[in-house]
Amino acid sequence: MPYVNIKITDEAVTAEQKKQLIEGATQLLVDVLNKNPATTVVVIDEVNTDNWGVGGEVITERRKQGK
Repeated sequence: MPYVNIKITDEAVTAEQKKQLIEGATQLLVDVLNKNPATTVVVIDEVNTDNWGVGGEVITERRKQGK
């Protein structure tokens, strides 16, 4: 049973976008590894930008700076 965990920042991701991510990740495993979509699990974790950092900077601050 494949398990895919997608982590994204919690910045206005719609239910439709999440649906597309789940469908796309599932289809990728079907296409590449011939996995059964009925037993493929996809979980999306939304992380607050205060809890995500890149290059030593908190994403919330990077967004304020236009990065």
